[in-house]
Amino acid sequence: MSKTHENTTAHLKDDNFGRISKFTRENQKSLVFIASAVIAMILVYVLYQKLYLAPREVSAADQMHVAQDFWSKKEWDKAIKGDAGYPGFEKIITDYSNTKAANLANFYLGVAYLNKGEYRKAIDNFNNYRGDDVMVAAEAYGNTGDAYVELKDYDKAASYFKKAIDKAKNNFLSPLYLKKLGLVYEAQNDNKSASEAYKSIKSDYPTSAEAQNIDEYIARVDAKL
Repeated sequence: MSKTHENTTAHLKDDNFGRISKFTRENQKSLVFIASAVIAMILVYVLYQKLYLAPREVSAADQMHVAQDFWSKKEWDKAIKGDAGYPGFEKIITDYSNTKAANLANFYLGVAYLNKGEYRKAIDNFNNYRGDDVMVAAEAYGNTGDAYVELKDYDKAASYFKKAIDKAKNNFLSPLYLKKLGLVYEAQNDNKSASEAYKSIKSDYPTSAEAQNIDEYIARVDAKL
């Protein structure tokens, strides 16, 4: 490297450093303000979580146990609307929005409406569920598929069964929804896709309950190809 190039490089480094230093000096107050604002926002968020959300979580969970009991007994109307001074899932969602309990209440409510035959309401509540639990999320997708089957919207039903399969990825739910997907394809007279769904159960989930008699389903659709 030439002496001239070394001097030029050093000059550029010094010049750039000088510009950065000048920018920092000229904007010091703004930078301090921004840093303070960020710290304040973090503190507000922590306090919001600790002083507001945490007590609401406890209260919501305490209030919801009666609705859960009604739900487990399949007393759908009481689970939805509440009874004897205890709120149902609808009121939990309204009164305790932004809590984990209210989020889970959307799933419970969706199942209740699905069993009551109110499929649009069921779909709305399942779509409002935003949980991290893989099994519950997969069931929410699968139940949404069931609701669309009842509405004879087979394209959307197939879409949600696929989501359920991809979300679950286990030996219990995935073959269940693969079988339902195959049945939807059959309803659409898409026997090739139905065969592929059934054969996926046989190859990917051979020990599942659905695999035990899946050869009958495969034979039925293959005969139509």
